This record gives sequence, C-alpha cells and structure tokens, in this order.
Amino acid sequence: MGNIFNLFLLFMLGAYLSIVAAASYEIISSFEANYNLSSFPRNFLFGTASSSYQFEGAYLADGKGLSNWDTFSHTPGNIVDGSNGDIAVDHYHLYLKDVELMEYLGINTYRFSISWARILPKGRFGNVNFAGIKHYDKFINSLIEKGIQPFVSLTHYDMPQELEDRYGGWLSPQIQKDFAYYASICFKYYGDRVKYWVTINEPNVAAIRGYRSGIYPPARCSASFGNCSSGDSEREPFIVAHNMILSHSAALNLYRSKYQDKQKGNIGIAINAVWYEPFSNSSHDKLAAQRALSFYMNWILDPIILGHYPKEMKDILGCLLPEFSDDDLKNGLDFIGINHYTSFYAKDCLHSKCVQGPGITKTEGYYLRTAIKNNIPIGEPTAVDWLYVYPEGMEKTLTYLKNRYNNTPMFITENGFGVMNQPDSSIYSLLNDDKRVEYMTSYLDALVSAIRQGADVRGYIAWSFLDNFEWSSGYTIRFGLYHVDYKTLKRTPKSSAKWYKHFLPHNEPISLCNISKVVIFVNQRTLVICCANIL
Repeated sequence: MGNIFNLFLLFMLGAYLSIVAAASYEIISSFEANYNLSSFPRNFLFGTASSSYQFEGAYLADGKGLSNWDTFSHTPGNIVDGSNGDIAVDHYHLYLKDVELMEYLGINTYRFSISWARILPKGRFGNVNFAGIKHYDKFINSLIEKGIQPFVSLTHYDMPQELEDRYGGWLSPQIQKDFAYYASICFKYYGDRVKYWVTINEPNVAAIRGYRSGIYPPARCSASFGNCSSGDSEREPFIVAHNMILSHSAALNLYRSKYQDKQKGNIGIAINAVWYEPFSNSSHDKLAAQRALSFYMNWILDPIILGHYPKEMKDILGCLLPEFSDDDLKNGLDFIGINHYTSFYAKDCLHSKCVQGPGITKTEGYYLRTAIKNNIPIGEPTAVDWLYVYPEGMEKTLTYLKNRYNNTPMFITENGFGVMNQPDSSIYSLLNDDKRVEYMTSYLDALVSAIRQGADVRGYIAWSFLDNFEWSSGYTIRFGLYHVDYKTLKRTPKSSAKWYKHFLPHNEPISLCNISKVVIFVNQRTLVICCANIL
C-alpha cells in the first residue's frame, strides 16, 4: 500500500511539474517577448543608484568637512527615527565588496554622487581635500575594471555646511561660483573616465522641501507651510531654484568650453518627475494637471532647454519669479535625468474651491494633489504614503517630455519601490520582495512602450542598489535590491536582485529552478526536488 501511495505521489508530482513547467514557460516566453535585447536601443544602460550621504558614512573621515545633511540630521527631531548618515551603509569603506555585488548583478552602469564636502570641506574658501579626490579615483577605477560605467551626480541634496553658514547656500548667487569651481575639480580629475555627469539631483525637491515645507535642510519655511524658525515659503523656493538653474548652466558652460571635446562625455540634470492626471474630464481639471506639471517639472526644465519659465508660472506668479538675462542660459543640456516613482490626480483650485491639501496655494499652482478619486486610488497603494503603483505614469511622462523638449535624450535615473522597515519585519519577508519585482516589471513594460513610440530613452537605473538612509525617514524605508542588516552591515540579495540579474540582456535567462521548488512528504520524510533544467 505504501509503495502504491508513493507511486501516486510521484505521478502527481510529475503532473504538477508539467503544469508548472508549461506555465513558467508561458510566463517567461511572454516576458522575453516584451523584454529582449531588441526592445532597447543599442548600448542601453542598465544600472542601480545611490547617493553619497545615504550610502557612504565616514562623515568626518580623511579630511571630509561637515555637510548640510550632517548638521540637519544631528539636530533632534529632524529624522523620524532619530538616526543619521554618520555610518549609513559604510559604502566609503566597503566599496570594493559592493562593486563585486554590482558585478554579480551584471549592471553596466552605476549612478552615485560625489560628496561636495569631501572634495571641498570649505568650498572655494579652503583647500582641495586630496584624500577625497583619491577615494573617488579608486572607486571609479574599480567600477571601470568590472565593466561598469560611472554615472556621476555632482550634488544629491548635499553641500558643505560652510557655504550655508557663510552666505546662505542656494539662496545666494555666490553659490554659482562655488558650484562651478567644484564642478571644474571633478571634471579635471575624473572626466577622463566619467562619461555621464548629472549636475544637480532633483533641484525641484531640494527647493520645495528645503525652503517651502522645511523638512530638508536648511529647514526654512513660513508658519503656514511648516514648523521652521525662519524662511519665506512664498518667495525663497523660486530664488533657490533660480540659483540652481544658473549653477547648472555655469557648470555646463565650463564643461562644454574646457573639457567636453577632449573627454567626450555628456552632461545633464536629474529632476523628480511626478505624473499628474486630471481629476475629471473638465477643462479646468485638465488645465490644473498641466499647471501641476509646469510648477513641478517644467519649472526646472523649461529655463534650461527653452530659455524661460513656463507660461503657467509666469501668469500666476508674476514678479515672484526671478528673471534671466540674455546671457544666463546657454547650451541647455545633453540629456534629461528622470527620477520617476509615482503619479497623482490634479484638481482645479483656481476656478473652484478646494479643501486643504498639497498644491492649493498660489505659489504651488492652485491645484489639489490627491491620489484618490471616488474613493479609489490612482494605483495600488504601498506602505510608503506617497508611492502609488501607476506604471502608465512612466509612459505618459516620457511621452510628454519627448513632445515638449523635442525628444531630448533621456535616462531613467531613479525608479524603485519602497517598503516600511517594521520592527517585527522578518528577514524572510524583506528578502522575498515580490512586490518590488512586480513594480519594476510593470514600469519597465511602460518604458518599453514609450521607447517603441519614439521616446529617446537611453538607460534605466533602479533605486536603489542597497537599503540605505532615506533622508528624513531615516532607516524606516527600504528601497534596496540588496538587504542591509544595519547592525552588521551584511548585504544579502533580495528576490529583486536575483530577478534583475536574470532580466539584464547580457545575463543568462532565468531557469525554472530559480523560481520553483517542490516539497512533498513521503513516509513522514521531507523530499525537496529542485526543478533544474526543466526549461
């Protein structure tokens, strides 16, 4: 009887494996039909991303000066879990091991930022820190040795605290000289190997969160917008963004005139790109969605590419917007970096009365930003309160930017899925991040669709390589493809890392053995069969 039962189990197992193999073959075939090498342009870049403050740690090592984020995170109450980036994930000391993990993934580019305060602890008012120069020199070489192209941001929200103390940082036109000087040093020492430069990461976010809501350094805002000791939320974000645009232009003009012909690199800027759908089909809500895009994305890109601020902003803000001279903006950029995660609805507040909420004021653009319509969210909600899964937003953003800016080359410089780091989260749940794989798959599908419709997209860089310090959220949110144990700093690949490895065109296709394991019980013994080489 026992033998008959065992034979029956084996028969059922064979039938199950046939079904699984067929289903898996269908899934993988479908996946490969949508995603094969021909779906992406020649020399398309696939990578992961990081930033210096979120990853490096070593906050005063080897001559580094204090940054604005060092000062901000050390102030009680600014970070939700009371943490800081003093150690972060210690990428500064562990970069060689991290490069090996990148090689395992098979990525061909890695986006990181240089710590401005590590190169120039006191800006142009002090000496170059050659220990910092040497560190990034070694790091860049280690990437290139593994066939990984450095994709470098000059600043990712951080600057030397010295510049904030001396003249108010981004609020002062003096920052343009400091940024150009800093950029020239980076171009000089690294430009022979770095072929992709991002001047400033997300100037729109830095201006809004640092000078309107005050939740990022230097924590300036008006009382009606946040809890700050000083600031002017109605005026300062526009001054700051103006100086960021001019600083970008100064660095770009320097690169074009002195370095680009010889170094053969490309230079651009990275914006946070939120897509907005009209709340209804009314003409007022459609105009509100356009205002939302103009007050958020086009605010930065229009001056750089078209030479002026968006009409919607000028019509509403008038003299609150600084003016450019004829010589301020030249040459624009070589590419647009797009950090895209989520989408919202925009509801008109210019001609309609709105409840309290983000976006409703004059200086925000007179629209209500909401993710809910008729009690239904725009996309699947996540544990991160601002992140909704709406892949259509990726395709629509790329198509919109293609049409508005004459199909300027674009890179997806960030796209990723965050989960909350709950105290009772198990390591199993954190490593088996199927929702992240679903998110990346759906957004890559939308990216391919945009490319097929003519969008000149040249790379996709996932946020983020490792779990890390997530700004004012501290270590409460995890975006990494690799899990980091913050006590031991051990890195462990999540399911998404393994999926991404097998997704990349130059890696081996995923086999059924990687995704399926069959467990049966025979005579009270566990029999585990890995379905190797079935496909």
